[in-house]
Amino acid sequence: MSRAPNHEFQEWWNKQRERGLDPSSPDGGGGGVGGPVLPVEIRTPRSDQAVEKSRARSARQLSWVCLLRFQQIASLVASAAGSLVSILRTANRRIAASPADSSSSRLYRIIRFFLILVLVLLGFELLAFSKGWHFSPPSVGSKEVLGFVELVYANWLEIRAKYLAPPLQSLTNVCIVLFLIQSVDRVVLVLGCLWIKIKGIKPVASVDYEKKGDLDSESGDEVFPMVLVQIPMCNEREVYQQSIAAVCIQDWPRERMLVQVLDDSDDLDVQLLIKSEVQKWQQRGVRIVYRHRLIRTGYKAGNLKSAMSCDYVQDYEFVAIFDADFQPGADFLKKTIPYFKGNDDLALVQTRWAFVNKDENLLTRLQNINLSFHFEVEQQVNGVFINFFGFNGTAGVWRIKALEDCGGWLERTTVEDMDIAVRAHLCGWKFIYLNDVKCLCELPESYEAYKKQQHRWHSGPMQLFRLCFFDVLRSKVSLAKKANLIFLFFLLRKLILPFYSFTLFCIILPLTMFLPEAQLPAW
Repeated sequence: MSRAPNHEFQEWWNKQRERGLDPSSPDGGGGGVGGPVLPVEIRTPRSDQAVEKSRARSARQLSWVCLLRFQQIASLVASAAGSLVSILRTANRRIAASPADSSSSRLYRIIRFFLILVLVLLGFELLAFSKGWHFSPPSVGSKEVLGFVELVYANWLEIRAKYLAPPLQSLTNVCIVLFLIQSVDRVVLVLGCLWIKIKGIKPVASVDYEKKGDLDSESGDEVFPMVLVQIPMCNEREVYQQSIAAVCIQDWPRERMLVQVLDDSDDLDVQLLIKSEVQKWQQRGVRIVYRHRLIRTGYKAGNLKSAMSCDYVQDYEFVAIFDADFQPGADFLKKTIPYFKGNDDLALVQTRWAFVNKDENLLTRLQNINLSFHFEVEQQVNGVFINFFGFNGTAGVWRIKALEDCGGWLERTTVEDMDIAVRAHLCGWKFIYLNDVKCLCELPESYEAYKKQQHRWHSGPMQLFRLCFFDVLRSKVSLAKKANLIFLFFLLRKLILPFYSFTLFCIILPLTMFLPEAQLPAW
């Protein structure tokens, strides 16, 4: 900011100039020649006031910055508390909305009980830490006079050391042993997969439908076997068109293929849409039929069983099964059917799943990692070395004679695909897995859909094991195959792996935070 002009000094300067004196000379400011020098001292305003103002301004700015930080911290804490309250309300609302006698309701109640218990223990431990009891813990038998809270904490330490830590430590040791067993199984599978990659081991088909030279010995389309294609679906409004279209454009003689659309939808609008789509492909010359059951018993197994009971099925040699969200390539049948020629004991050719939405979110990426290991390692190694693996329920081709030989589709479990695979294996049939033939499908993108899928996949194996245990013992397969079925296929991969994973990560690890007497190995 500029200083105001000094008018008195300007007037004095002008008077000196009028008198003929040079105000800038050392003696020009006197009254005459040799007169006294009139010193003029021009003082600028001192900067102390400006410094004080800047200091006051800096203090106010610092106060405002601190207040702003405190406001941000308070808003963050309030947001976290609001999110926690929202999560608790959502969980409580879901628990209240679920049926009172359902297993999920009991599970939610157990989870809520453990959540409340953990919060209480956490608050108690924080209080003990603030009192310094972690460094010098009180003892019930000490001679010192203890307060009420201190006495409660001393009793808690004694109960924790004598009654809670030993069983938790035992459970921890069991989980460690199961972890080591499962790790050995995984290492063996990985080594088997590496051996397959290094040696280039893969199934070899005796005929190639892509090359015309292999078909010269037979004329016309008779070289192509009769194939039945089944698409079971239920209320599939979003994906029915793409699945039906992918099957209808198969590069296979139309006279040698029949498509069955097995619709179990209870929505009349969806039924009409699917029926209209089937009629559209019928007009294009595709041999396709629409089937709808009035009594929907047995779910997918009942649907497939009903379709296989048709009289015209006896005219077909193989059946390919695709769920409604699967889209096989146009050359799918030409890449799978050739493996049956010359292998009369081959019952199933299973192909790999490829996921079109694997990068949609974190959930789909994690599922892709898990299922990629399942197909790349588990299915491929089991298919190469022991010719047996669990049928994935879709994207596979069955020999109809093998289905009939092992009793067909049964409605006794929710894992009908695993059930029929085990029974076919016990009857002596072999399986082939093709890792280089892929069938497009979708992964569940929401947690609710994923939870339903995993519940369906994991609730049935133990029920199936209970039903077929004695059948395994009475079967004519070798002792090694019986041991593989019982200990590896069922117990280890279907029971032990889910049990120890849930117990270790959801029970033991949280409890060891409050029960330090139970220790986990550092590794």
